[in-house]
Amino acid sequence: MTQPEIKTFRVTLTKSPIGAIKSHRDCVRGLGLRRMNHSVEVLDTPENRGMAASVHHLVRSE
Repeated sequence: MTQPEIKTFRVTLTKSPIGAIKSHRDCVRGLGLRRMNHSVEVLDTPENRGMAASVHHLVRSE
């Protein structure tokens, strides 16, 4: 019996969150991004999709 494949998507920080509002900086940290050009794979959940969408001007989603 095989386990179902876990859906993920990759998020890359492309712009600095220094000048962004606090809630956007919190979203970037919540996604696990720490520095410029840092990429992480996060679970494909509505919560993570929403965080990535709220900071779409700072990140690139794949």
